[in-house]
Amino acid sequence: MFGAIAVAEAHPQVRVCILEAGPQPLAKVRISGGGRCNVTHACFDPATLCQSYPRGSRALRGAFTRFQPRDTIAWFAAHGVRLKTEADGRMFPTTDDSETIVQCLLQAVDRAGIQLRTQAPVLQVERADQQFRVRLKSGENLWGDRVLLATGSNPRGYAIAQQLGHTLQPPVPSLFTLNVADPRLQDLAGISVAPVHLRLQVGSEILTQTGPLLITHWGLSGPAVLKLSAWGARSLHDAHYQAKLVVNWVPDLNPDDLRTRLLATKQEWAKRTIAAHCPIALPRRLWQSLVSHVGIPASHPWAQLSKAALNALLEQLQRGTYPVSGKGVFKEEFVTCGGVSLTEINFKTMASRRCPGLYLAGEILDIDGITGGFNFQSAWTTGWLAGQAIGIPLTTLAVSQNR
Repeated sequence: MFGAIAVAEAHPQVRVCILEAGPQPLAKVRISGGGRCNVTHACFDPATLCQSYPRGSRALRGAFTRFQPRDTIAWFAAHGVRLKTEADGRMFPTTDDSETIVQCLLQAVDRAGIQLRTQAPVLQVERADQQFRVRLKSGENLWGDRVLLATGSNPRGYAIAQQLGHTLQPPVPSLFTLNVADPRLQDLAGISVAPVHLRLQVGSEILTQTGPLLITHWGLSGPAVLKLSAWGARSLHDAHYQAKLVVNWVPDLNPDDLRTRLLATKQEWAKRTIAAHCPIALPRRLWQSLVSHVGIPASHPWAQLSKAALNALLEQLQRGTYPVSGKGVFKEEFVTCGGVSLTEINFKTMASRRCPGLYLAGEILDIDGITGGFNFQSAWTTGWLAGQAIGIPLTTLAVSQNR
């Protein structure tokens, strides 16, 4: 939709038609960001911005010099929507309502005179006689000079891209939670810790991440876990989501400082029970679970903390190992690793190098970002670039019943 608007606004003489398979457009926008729509991220240096993309960073470097978050903010402001920046850099509409973004885009479509057709699933796209024939499920054929394929991670979109000469990097999930069945986490769902340091071993590959973590009913979630899943999407898939996770619950303290603090607590609070008196910034229930796991009785006072128990507790606090046994379901999981090979796309225009007149944008490409508004930004950028390039004084998708 953003690409279609870019065409129509830059080249008003072009006739543009959006084909939406579902009954309503922008369904993913409505549910994104917990219903608030994480529009973009407040990172305005292209070199830094592209580092948030496990796949596609090199290709996006030049693209972000032409349309980046600052341009996204300006575009929405020009269309009546103000964005705000939260402490972690994520940007949302000031209304905290994704419907604000949905209505902004729908109104821009209407003002630009774009035809929006819902419940119009596409079965096939063929190039013939320097035009495209788009065959709908209804049997209707549409003819146009240019086609923008922006279907996201939809299998039909991938199939159409392949039919038009493109190769595919096999799509696998990205941005997901981790299934961890471990007694140390039992009955702790809802507890969050920030920051933690995570070290994920998948086969011979080692991935690390630091950030907030959330304990769930099925394992671990939160930004640190989601970022790990993005960088390790391919290797985790290949390993059937079996891995080893090492958690440092208190990364702000080095091992010697942590040992010193626990020993000081043993001296200063000798009569307090270890389980009831936590000397570090850790949720009480998590602390009690780790204390219990190393075999320290709930009634044990700090004065009776043995050297062996101290070492075991230090190990759990900074080097606890947790088995990953599967992939959880993130409530917004629709980000995919894989898609159309980036070497087959001209990133100045988003034009296909395999099929003249075809343009591709968004997640149909082998591009994905970490959580925080980065996936939306790559969609805005690639859609805008495609829209600028597509605009020629010819029919883009004109309906023909007879040809």
